[in-house]
Amino acid sequence: MIKKIHVKTGDTVVVLSGKDRGKKGKVLEVSPKEGKVIVEGINMVSKHVKPRKMGEEGGIIKAEGAMYACKVQIVCPRCGKPTRVGHKVYEDGTKERVCKKCGETL
Repeated sequence: MIKKIHVKTGDTVVVLSGKDRGKKGKVLEVSPKEGKVIVEGINMVSKHVKPRKMGEEGGIIKAEGAMYACKVQIVCPRCGKPTRVGHKVYEDGTKERVCKKCGETL
């Protein structure tokens, strides 16, 4: 069963808990099946990489790790505050995500 996630790729989010609490970043990838997101520059993990081709270098590289979507909150582009996501439905049937604090479209 695929769960609905409140963030989308490209959203700016703030981390609510953990070692990176309070940091802002852009969502690079969303995985609704696992309920996780990957945020740019947040939750950096060390990854051991083997050289695959001749001349390519192996070693330890830093990469973003996945984190649960419930640990991040969208930052409104207009008011700049972390906010919950509301939905507005128009008469013609189109839906839009809106900021719960200022009413701006996300």
